[in-house]
Amino acid sequence: MTDSTAPAAALRRADLSEQRLGRRYAAEKRFRFYGLLAIFAALGILGLLIGTIVLNGYTAFVQTHIAVPVYLDPQVIDPQDTNDPQIMGRADYQGLLRTSLRERFPDVSGRRDRLKLYGILSNGAGLDVRDAVLSDPSIIGTTQTLWVKSSDDIDSLVKGYIDRTLPESDRRVKDNEIVWIEALEADGVIETQFNTTFFTAGDSREPEQAGIWGAVVGSFYTLLITLILTFPIGVLSAVYLEEFAPKNKWTDLIEVNINNLAAVPSIIFGLLGLAVFLSIFGLPRSAPLVGGMVLALMTLPTIIIAARAALKAVPPSIREAALGVGASRLQVVTHHVLPLALPGIMTGTIIGMAQALGETAPLLMIGMVAFIVDIPGGVTDPATVLPVQIFLWADAPERAFVEKTNGAIMVLLGFLILMNALAVLLRKRFERQW
Repeated sequence: MTDSTAPAAALRRADLSEQRLGRRYAAEKRFRFYGLLAIFAALGILGLLIGTIVLNGYTAFVQTHIAVPVYLDPQVIDPQDTNDPQIMGRADYQGLLRTSLRERFPDVSGRRDRLKLYGILSNGAGLDVRDAVLSDPSIIGTTQTLWVKSSDDIDSLVKGYIDRTLPESDRRVKDNEIVWIEALEADGVIETQFNTTFFTAGDSREPEQAGIWGAVVGSFYTLLITLILTFPIGVLSAVYLEEFAPKNKWTDLIEVNINNLAAVPSIIFGLLGLAVFLSIFGLPRSAPLVGGMVLALMTLPTIIIAARAALKAVPPSIREAALGVGASRLQVVTHHVLPLALPGIMTGTIIGMAQALGETAPLLMIGMVAFIVDIPGGVTDPATVLPVQIFLWADAPERAFVEKTNGAIMVLLGFLILMNALAVLLRKRFERQW
């Protein structure tokens, strides 16, 4: 009986083993499927986010312009015929544009309707005329057809953000304004052109005159201060902790604190900068100098950790070989270990700088949320940065600032992608496999 039941038991055990093996394979397939599903879901959400930003922001790169024939009256621009740029620069060019609009639409009467007619042009359109006159004073006394910016409402109307079929009470642009715009469109004097102002101007209360250049320059100065402070301090700290510091409770305490500081919310560093740099040392508010110092405090732990990891990745045989031929500890580090670890250190530094570029909260605490029109000329001038500029525009009530916000986000994402791509390229180009 024992001999007859043994093969059956062995078969049952084999069947159970095959079933367990089949379940393990099935579980592995499900796990791989869930992993792929999670990746595709993340990519889909990322694509939706970027697609939404692009769809809402690409129109920020173009601006509606209107061709206006302007008589450059010498009695208005330079009545004394002085050819002085300062006198010509103070002339009422906006009034010349309004005169041209009244001549184009002579049937418009009444103060309210005329104000609406003047409102189809930007309040800064006269600056375009002034720039044309100052660049070529010989055109004074002639009639020139000049392309000037439209107002933000007309720009939104031309770009299709304002539905012309809605009742008049439900849209910002009224019926008579639409009639004037359609008449100008029929004459072919309205078109969208590349918005150079968006890339060359500072902030403005008027959406059509607002640009990101002031914020870009402020970001550059801020990151420059951050890099000057964090790179040498971070690298030297990492070298000391990894190569020279004795292993005791004090160095362990320092390492724990560095790791903890890397996880501290960024706004805490802003509060520290407000309490120390502004309140105690009296440094200027809203200055890239202070912003860079605050971001340096925030970024320093990240750079130290990355630099230590790069130093630790250098094989001990390099150190032992250098010591074996008589090199000192300092020579081993400066001549052999540090050059080999430099690609990893640079990669960590670039990633830390990219993190600093996207920060907003700590800079809000030190006053870099101020409305800044002028382009900063140095690290102590009032300035803002690109993420804060996006924050300010996102809070603005005008519809035209929505596309400006998304356009600025696209520029910021471009910088971040570029910096991260540079870090990847440096790692692949100089990284060594041991």
